[in-house]
Amino acid sequence: MLRLSVRPDRLTFPFVLKSSAALLTGGLGRALHCEIVKFGLELDSFVRVSLVDMYVKVEALGLALQVFEESPEKNKSGSVLLWNVLINGCCKAGDLIKAMELFEAMPERNSGSWNSLINGFMRKGCLDRGMELFHKMPEKNVVSWTTMVTGFSQNGEHEKGLSIFFRMLDEGVRPNDLTVVSALSACAKIGALKTGVGIHTYLSSNGFWLNREIGTALVDMYAKCGNIETASRVFSKTKEKDLLTWSVMIWGWAIHGCFEEALQCFEKMKSTGIKPDGAVFLAILTACSHSGQVKQGLYFFNSMRLDYSIEPTMKHYTLIVDLFGRAGRLHDALSFIQSMPINPDFVIWGALFCACRAHKNIEMAELASERLQQLEPKHSGSYVFLSNIYAGVGRWDDVERVRVTMKSRGVEKDPGWSYIEVDGQVHSFVAGDHSHEHAEEIYLKLEDIKVNARLQGYMPETEWVLHNIEEEEKEDALGSHSEKLALAFGLISTAPGMTIRIVKNLRVCGDCHSLMKYASKMSHTEIVLRDIKRFHHFKDGACSCGDYW
Repeated sequence: MLRLSVRPDRLTFPFVLKSSAALLTGGLGRALHCEIVKFGLELDSFVRVSLVDMYVKVEALGLALQVFEESPEKNKSGSVLLWNVLINGCCKAGDLIKAMELFEAMPERNSGSWNSLINGFMRKGCLDRGMELFHKMPEKNVVSWTTMVTGFSQNGEHEKGLSIFFRMLDEGVRPNDLTVVSALSACAKIGALKTGVGIHTYLSSNGFWLNREIGTALVDMYAKCGNIETASRVFSKTKEKDLLTWSVMIWGWAIHGCFEEALQCFEKMKSTGIKPDGAVFLAILTACSHSGQVKQGLYFFNSMRLDYSIEPTMKHYTLIVDLFGRAGRLHDALSFIQSMPINPDFVIWGALFCACRAHKNIEMAELASERLQQLEPKHSGSYVFLSNIYAGVGRWDDVERVRVTMKSRGVEKDPGWSYIEVDGQVHSFVAGDHSHEHAEEIYLKLEDIKVNARLQGYMPETEWVLHNIEEEEKEDALGSHSEKLALAFGLISTAPGMTIRIVKNLRVCGDCHSLMKYASKMSHTEIVLRDIKRFHHFKDGACSCGDYW
């Protein structure tokens, strides 16, 4: 256009600045600023807003503030967009003090001003401050409500996010697609199936189209809440499927241990013309690992490089180590690590370490532990797992040595917690929890489960306890794991035979896994447990993982 001597005007530059911002090229943006001055357009309000927006997006906040300060119209009526763009920029840069200062100095505000500031506080984790501003808003729109739902969920406050979502519905505000996706994501994180089903029912009753975004979020929610069959049905009904939709469905089959279904889904995706990416290969490798398909896993790992030119990331390498480790091929796993073209990280050595724990290979566990402590000396996992291994073979002096080292380095073990949803309300438990209002009934029920399970042949696996204490005390220590408390609460709070669904933040221990099998048989109840690695479906005394976990 310039070469043809066509003169740009006030409508030209905003689009060119937008393109420059999208390319994140600050140098080009500054050159365009010079052109704007050259053509005498620097005082145009439309161009100035675009300039501030461009500088904000290329993270040149100082230049954005300079353009703003030089704007003659900044204190006039109708300048709210200019202020909003800068406030949003300050929030994204994490400068909430400046954002608040600008907000308070504005000659006039609109809902966008409030929403930008609230979003800034929520993204920074200042949830109380964000909530305070939300309550002060003179007029809330769907963006305001969505900002709160998303903000709470992104900060791990999933129950609060869902509470805001349902308050929004009660006040007659129709959610947009982003609100729905955020709410369904919150359900997925805490395993709130009944709440997720309620949202699905609302969508069906209020004319929401099962588009790509909502369909994908529903598939993810059902899969992560333990209902893989419904996830599959929603997937089939979702007409517009993109790579993410297929990836979520394959992940769903993988974490439920359904290798054949994951493979079929993978092949069907390719037949539609969609090429897999690195995330899809992570899903299919996970399916191979959880079902012991070592040969298939290695085939897919090589295929991603040779057939699709996808360079493996650390996560892909980790899954191959996990694949070998679960199958007991620890020396193959170690050889694979040593031959990697990139330096193995903490997670890679952690995968080998977990395999050493499962297969009681102390010598290799010590090697892995040494590497882990070199990489992240403050991480509790390597110390805890090594203690477990020593405890499993009765090497109590070594257990104590590890515990002393942990204490001297200020390392603390991550607490285990479990969620369970009953009648649409989510209850959380931590190990040894006595804070629940039904704690007395819960512990009585748990004792009843253990007594009856013993009659059926259950023996507490006390090797999962770290300390060198009497067997009876070890059983007490095992008895209060968070997933056991959630199980007992589920059994006293639901109708006989009703499926119990539990979400745990750590890997389920061997003793809890064993007791769940007995509990499912005695109570004629299916127990669905999601731990950090996969789903376990306990039914009639057996687990869907086939004890391969």
